[in-house]
Amino acid sequence: MNQVLLVSLCALLGLSNAATLSSGRIVGGFQIDIAEVPHQVSLQRSGYHFCGGSIISPRWVLTAAHCTANRDPTAYTVRAGSSDRTDGGVVVNVISVNPHPEYDGDNYNYDFSLLELAESIGFSRSIEAIALPETDEAVEDGVMCTVSGWGDTKNFLETDRLLRAANVPSYNQEQCAKALEKVVPVTEQMICAGYEAGGKDSCQGDSGGPLVADGKLIGVVSWGKGCALPKLPGVYARVSAAREWIREVAQV
Repeated sequence: MNQVLLVSLCALLGLSNAATLSSGRIVGGFQIDIAEVPHQVSLQRSGYHFCGGSIISPRWVLTAAHCTANRDPTAYTVRAGSSDRTDGGVVVNVISVNPHPEYDGDNYNYDFSLLELAESIGFSRSIEAIALPETDEAVEDGVMCTVSGWGDTKNFLETDRLLRAANVPSYNQEQCAKALEKVVPVTEQMICAGYEAGGKDSCQGDSGGPLVADGKLIGVVSWGKGCALPKLPGVYARVSAAREWIREVAQV
């Protein structure tokens, strides 16, 4: 693909430039049960998965702003509590879509959107809220993180119907910015994760999904150049940079 891809399966937002941006399915990962990542949800349109998201309270889900270009809440539903993006768990309607006021669709800065649910989700072994970091809470280089979703695996033997995850280390911010400087500027509102050698990453269809470290949601799958390529880590919206906004909008 030589058009701009966003981390979502719907990255068919049609952006275009010389770079290939992607954000989708887990590459180089493993199948995982929803009970191991009970905060994970599938954001759906007309019953079809196109982005991920994270439960942060019984009535609120955090996803990526590029996943919610359509501000009409009736366009979206959230499936929670199932490893299968097509069946099981609970499906809840969305009643408000709240992209970050500073979101920039040209460079994906502040790539956050808060979805208010029509009813509270009942928590269980397979449905839980994820803890959030404090404002500007730092993440050390090399911290092992888990990214999960139903995005592109780049392997026809691995289904994207069932939830998958990959463990990737946080990546030095300066090195990440240098590696991607000709694609999109990496800002302080972003955090990078991946291996120098590549091989493990989020990909098309994972957009909006969680990057978790030490039990906290530190990132939202946002963008990248290709999927799992050497020296090109995935880029995530840094949750600690939006902590005050989340508290203000969702009271979390």
